[in-house]
Amino acid sequence: MATGEDAERYDDYAEDEICSSVEEYDIAVVPSDFNVMTLMQLVEKGWMRIPGFQRYFVWDLLRASKLIESLILGLPVPQLFLYQQDRDRNMLIDGQQRLMSIYYFKQQRFPRADRRADLRRMFDETGEIPDDVLRDDRYFRDFTLRLPGSLPGRRNELNGLNYDTLGSDQSRLDMRPVRCITIKQNRPSDGDEAMYEIFNRLNSGGVNLRPQEIRTSMYHSAFYRMLGEINGESAWRTILQSSDPDLHMKDIETLLRGFAMLVDGDEYRPSMVKFLNNFSKKCETNKKAYNRQLRELFMSFLRVTSGLPEGTFINKANNRFNIALFEAVFTAVCGNAYRKKSIVEDMLDAGRIEQLRTNEEFIAAAQKGTTQTENVRTRLRIASEILIPGKTRHGSRT
Repeated sequence: MATGEDAERYDDYAEDEICSSVEEYDIAVVPSDFNVMTLMQLVEKGWMRIPGFQRYFVWDLLRASKLIESLILGLPVPQLFLYQQDRDRNMLIDGQQRLMSIYYFKQQRFPRADRRADLRRMFDETGEIPDDVLRDDRYFRDFTLRLPGSLPGRRNELNGLNYDTLGSDQSRLDMRPVRCITIKQNRPSDGDEAMYEIFNRLNSGGVNLRPQEIRTSMYHSAFYRMLGEINGESAWRTILQSSDPDLHMKDIETLLRGFAMLVDGDEYRPSMVKFLNNFSKKCETNKKAYNRQLRELFMSFLRVTSGLPEGTFINKANNRFNIALFEAVFTAVCGNAYRKKSIVEDMLDAGRIEQLRTNEEFIAAAQKGTTQTENVRTRLRIASEILIPGKTRHGSRT
């Protein structure tokens, strides 16, 4: 099986999508100086949120120690960028490593490299690391500053100290101001388009984020946690022909696209990016029962596809996962069960999927102008006609 690090393994018809217009935004940019003590209080109270794409803390002890030293000495440190989603909710766009270095130093614990993904999930859900986990040596070790001498042969007086043993430098650290740049979208007032563009363009850490990484950050919710859970299902990994989660979340995006077309496909309008953003935002308010319904529906889809030949959704021409084919099959097969709030029970016929794959009209709608409304609807219609004979996509007799 291919690994999730192979960015070329998804045949994505919307990957090179060009939006038809460029929005003009009215945004407010407000600089603020918060001292270190206040910053930590804002994080713990949930006023400042670290987004989901920043999966875990990656700095080593030396680099984190140098940041703490710079703050104590009054040396300039890079500013933090925040996006104001509402009055009491601000998302950290840039600066996770710096902020978490301060947080962990204040807690006097440094995360072990092999447990950081687990810690990231805990922090995502609660805004903090539970005390029992902080004191668990399986997750953390003591955070004492590791600093080279200020001059060759001369000891750095801060080396080996922790937060409690800083002495007078503790107050100096707590009161040190950190510049924060808060960005708020004034217009358009009915969406987060500016926020998406800021995520897309602000990459001071040198990491180019993919659309789903940005989307996961903006709309992290119980629905997205459910997507993450089903993304690890072995039957789903078999369908993808990939044992490991994709580094840039293309597998999560594929799941999202399937659900978005199932639920809101009749309302699809280009661009695909905006369609998936709007659906993600809508799902932030999903009830637990609705997320459970979607999960159970997907699990039933996995069961009815379990007898399909290996690689059914892999494009034979380039060995890539065919997102257009999966999206159409998932929507057609699950449509009636979704409307009835039930599950899929009839096993899928591999021959019919092959008939869909080789249908000339389907191929044409998946190869040119692929994100145009008519072509998207054409693919969904043909899938329904072939896979659910005798019924339209809405479940009525033809």
